[in-house]
Amino acid sequence: MTETPVEVSDTLFRKLRAKFTDAQLVELTATLAWENYRARFDHAFGIEAEGFTKGSYCAMPVGGSRKSRAATP
Repeated sequence: MTETPVEVSDTLFRKLRAKFTDAQLVELTATLAWENYRARFDHAFGIEAEGFTKGSYCAMPVGGSRKSRAATP
């Protein structure tokens, strides 16, 4: 969906419909569209990652469990 031109194959769409409801597909598509817009906007203005991992994921910090951090005021 983020390629130019946009191309979502029937095979991919069938696989997604087998796993997601229509409402979930709309939400997934809207999220992908927003992230694509944001990435292209940032690229156009030369905005780069600020302290985040470059690539397709954001590394989790090493430390205590979420439960213990959440309990800390």
